[in-house]
Amino acid sequence: MKRLISLALMTITISVQAQNHVDPYRPLMDALDAQGDNILKEYRAIQLKDPKGNNPENKAKAKILSDRLDSLSEEQIKLIMEIVRDNHDNQLPVQYIKDAMYDLSYEELKIALNPKAAYYRAPELSKAKALLAGYEKRKPGQLFHDMEMKDTNDQLVKLSQWVGNGNYVLIDFWASWCGPCRREMPYIISDYNKYHSKGFEVIGISLDQQKSAWTAAIQQMDLKWPQISDLKKWRSIAVEAYGVMSIPANVLIDPQGKIIAMDMRRENLSKKLKEIYGE
Repeated sequence: MKRLISLALMTITISVQAQNHVDPYRPLMDALDAQGDNILKEYRAIQLKDPKGNNPENKAKAKILSDRLDSLSEEQIKLIMEIVRDNHDNQLPVQYIKDAMYDLSYEELKIALNPKAAYYRAPELSKAKALLAGYEKRKPGQLFHDMEMKDTNDQLVKLSQWVGNGNYVLIDFWASWCGPCRREMPYIISDYNKYHSKGFEVIGISLDQQKSAWTAAIQQMDLKWPQISDLKKWRSIAVEAYGVMSIPANVLIDPQGKIIAMDMRRENLSKKLKEIYGE
């Protein structure tokens, strides 16, 4: 499930804009939200009944619902980008961008925050602009930012011990308290198990504050790759260095230490690794 968990709960409150005309996109967005809410209720009901997914039938149903939510999410994002494209000369896109900013990719957010758009200086977009500035710090093409933190054994280590030394490395920003992070882990584990023998490495950087919660989560999910943290939550040096404003987040770094992709989820990461390793 990629984005609809947040988008389906998103309430677009625009009805009348500065130009005093009715928002023509509202009925379609409301219809997509309603569909998403219904599917989400079914999905949550299955989770409550079978939280660990032990029943194959429940697991299959959950997968179907998840795929449907993903599809609706993509429709919502497509609609928001249409609103952005067709309304550069008015304020209509402001609330849509504000509510969906964490669900837009770097490229989508950059298009939405075009400085030439009439709505660009709207105060409501200050957080979206900060988010875009964060993306700029970890966008592809830049060299990785080295930093020193403690591992789970309280030993100081540097990212450069793994990064820039001839292997592809995924730096995964997560926390034990982050539900979406934990839901991503099975996919990262699968990719790690498949490609680690070929040189693929993962480094976890946790935004936890309590070491006990951090290490317990590592054990519960059986994470095999190196883990580091300064246990400062959102005050972590990693937040500033990589512009992290929400998690899960990640960067994929090439053998020379250059960022080649960011914030890849599930099949997107798998596809990228398949391109790299040829299978």
